[in-house]
Amino acid sequence: MATRRDFLQQSLGVVGAGLCTVPLIGCAARSVAPHSTASISKPASHAVPAAGKPASTSMARAAEQSAPSGTELAPPPDIFDAQALDLEFWLRPRTIEVVRPASGERARLLYWRDGELIQSAYQDLCHLMRDVNGKETIAIDPKLFETLWGTQAFVARYGIDTPLEILSGYRTPASNQKLREAGVPAARQSLHMEGRAADIRLANLNSEVLGGLVRSFRQGGVGFYYRSGPKGGWIHTDTGLNRTWKG
Repeated sequence: MATRRDFLQQSLGVVGAGLCTVPLIGCAARSVAPHSTASISKPASHAVPAAGKPASTSMARAAEQSAPSGTELAPPPDIFDAQALDLEFWLRPRTIEVVRPASGERARLLYWRDGELIQSAYQDLCHLMRDVNGKETIAIDPKLFETLWGTQAFVARYGIDTPLEILSGYRTPASNQKLREAGVPAARQSLHMEGRAADIRLANLNSEVLGGLVRSFRQGGVGFYYRSGPKGGWIHTDTGLNRTWKG
């Protein structure tokens, strides 16, 4: 399993001189393309609303956005700073490969190309991110997919070419409450219930390294959930306020 030390020893210099600092490119900024190139193990049967402007974050809901434990972690080293990626990286067509262990689904979808979100692929991704208990679907914040794709595309530059595991995507309020009652870490006002959060894992990459990279995108909250076992922990990522915690 790749560790932070491995990345620092093997990968210094890959993100080199001449790269400029740029923010994420808004994938819903332009019109929606009508067609996609996609392959999915189980076809999505539920349509979702077209992607629109992501829900705004209000300071009145700051308590909802706060870190569960309030533990602030140190920033990742420069090797994980996604803000150092060049503009060409963000202008590439975006194909994301994901697997949903809870449902056994796996998909490889081209969802963004030439500055446009591809509606059919976006709907397939929203279906894959559905509540696996009640099977309900919601329009997922497109900004969340930017972080998921960017994470996968970034580590692919270092030879890690595996599907991104989606452990949890959208949750209905009922599903979120059941997790809380079962003692599973779940905020009372979780952004999972708004389609703005995902719990993810990447094979052969420990949660410290994965979380450090996700945090460097600076697109919202990042929770580090360290667990022992063959698959290790997972990372929570959302499009709320920038904050970090350990769960």
